[in-house]
Amino acid sequence: MGLLNVCTGFNLGEFEGISEFQLSSATPSPVPAPSPNLPVRSLVAVQGIVYCKSCKYQGVNTLLGASPLTGAVVRLQCNNSKIPLREEAKTDKNGYFFLQPSKMITSYGAHKCKVFLVSSPVNSCQKPTDLHLGQNGAFLRYQKSQKPTPFALYSVGPFAFESTSCPH
Repeated sequence: MGLLNVCTGFNLGEFEGISEFQLSSATPSPVPAPSPNLPVRSLVAVQGIVYCKSCKYQGVNTLLGASPLTGAVVRLQCNNSKIPLREEAKTDKNGYFFLQPSKMITSYGAHKCKVFLVSSPVNSCQKPTDLHLGQNGAFLRYQKSQKPTPFALYSVGPFAFESTSCPH
């Protein structure tokens, strides 16, 4: 009869004939440490340009002859939380917009955001086109920045509006 181990309650004789490998493999391996290379979450900013297409290319997916559209409105919509985010921005004299959401949208959730064309201030250029998904919503494309910024910069577009009544 073998000795009884008072700590474990096992009879040491029960382990006769079992190899050392079999005994050691019964112990659980340590849990691996969390990865130190987790991606850094940055706040998101979105940029793009909106144009007014010329009548010559109405209905054609091109920006040939298009002009930058001042005062056009775009909407950023993110569905990555319980309360969806919707924010709008207007284009400047060059048709450029820059939108930095007031709520916390990070690079972690940017894949759930889209930018849409909303409106044009020009009566002769009111019809939103789906060039680069401006009408149906364009997903954000990460834009690597040359200089360090306090946000992750994403781009969409370029987008375009066109006339509803061009002379033929």
